Amino acid sequence: MSGEDAHLRELASFPLLDALFGRRSRRFGLGMAIPGGPLAYGSRYEPVPLTEEERLLLILAGAGISGWNFGIPYTTSGEPDLGCNYTNRLLGRTFASGAGVHSSELLVTDDHGSHVTQFRDLDATRLAEYGEVGDLDRLAELLAPHVVEVAPGRVEIPAAPPHLVGHNYWVTNQPGTTLFVPVVDTTQHFFTLVAILAGEGYVFQLHGSGRRLGEPGPLLEAGVLDPALPFPIEYLEQLMLGSAVAESSLMCNNVSLVSQAIGLGGWLYSGINAFTILGAFAAEGLPGFGFRFETDPRWLTPNPVGLDGLLESLSPPYVADLLQGAELFAARKFGPGGTFDPVRPGPFRDNPRVKAAVGRYSPELVAYIGSVAQDVYDTFGKFPGTIPTIWAGIYTQVHHADLDFYDRFYADGAVLETHRRHFERWHGGVQPAEGAVAGHATGASGHNLPREHS
Repeated sequence: MSGEDAHLRELASFPLLDALFGRRSRRFGLGMAIPGGPLAYGSRYEPVPLTEEERLLLILAGAGISGWNFGIPYTTSGEPDLGCNYTNRLLGRTFASGAGVHSSELLVTDDHGSHVTQFRDLDATRLAEYGEVGDLDRLAELLAPHVVEVAPGRVEIPAAPPHLVGHNYWVTNQPGTTLFVPVVDTTQHFFTLVAILAGEGYVFQLHGSGRRLGEPGPLLEAGVLDPALPFPIEYLEQLMLGSAVAESSLMCNNVSLVSQAIGLGGWLYSGINAFTILGAFAAEGLPGFGFRFETDPRWLTPNPVGLDGLLESLSPPYVADLLQGAELFAARKFGPGGTFDPVRPGPFRDNPRVKAAVGRYSPELVAYIGSVAQDVYDTFGKFPGTIPTIWAGIYTQVHHADLDFYDRFYADGAVLETHRRHFERWHGGVQPAEGAVAGHATGASGHNLPREHS
């Protein structure tokens, strides 16, 4: 490996325990200012955006592809001689996902523009797996074409209600920062859980009325569903919400851990209005990432359903109805080119044999799944009924930490050695430029803020 790759060698050898126990919220970055209070301070440096390499490596850490996942080897549900069919995708990711749904993508916005990943339906055989440090840049280069620009500039998030909470006004989405926003397509979680639980015999119903949802008759008559096993759809959707939060949190935590190893500041948080980021305020001049929203008097909030052409859910208007949604869901698992198509590559030594032996959904089960989903849509006016179709709400912001701030106000050890050496290793020794940043030299009261001087 050449000397030019020394920073990647250090990244690869950075101890996991150091990343875990050295993880801190380091909110103050180059070019920022805190206008008041005991930590009032104005940076003496210009903001420094992440380099393309830094940004791509963090995208790779948060939402990257790591080869194949191994699925769920066995279940007592279904035919005893058939393999478990729960897994949606056999694509390995850097974050875990219940039943391998992996419906998430990552939104990224900074000074270079606003982008969305297109990773969830890639084929791992076309991408190199991580084997050694030299693979990092190669993996990033292979995935770079699948990070698609949706807007040329940074998404605007006003420092005002209802867009931000007050303690984030001074820091969120400032020049030089990069904001990572996981988004989860909950329709795929819905279809997955309904299929799994119906296979266990559960019959879905509304909690309040006890009314059965969809058309369970054929499966009840066949003995597939058990009338003694009711399952409230509202509880199902809470389970789905938990999965969405878990996936998003893992993605954000991955970004945070690798940022420690690179020597970048930032933190994981939830204090941004997700509807602002996605685009619910477009009519007010805040297009966000441009997601399609629908509204209904029955809902407390607007509902994001997808990003046209880039992240479309299995819900209207992207499907004619939810039976079509269920059929598309089943086809992506078992149809030509689907997850369990025997001719498609996968993780097994004998892919054709193993995949051919995985249980398939019966037409009656697909019809039931679709009928439950359509009943939910008809009852609540959206799908899923009680949570957003596209969920977001956990974020990681990354920036270059201003070490002067931490040296001035915090005890020794507030930053890691990787932060001390970051510009030496990752920027060829070029240090951040000094200079007053517009609006940052004084606080809101007009008083001069303390600044470090050499």
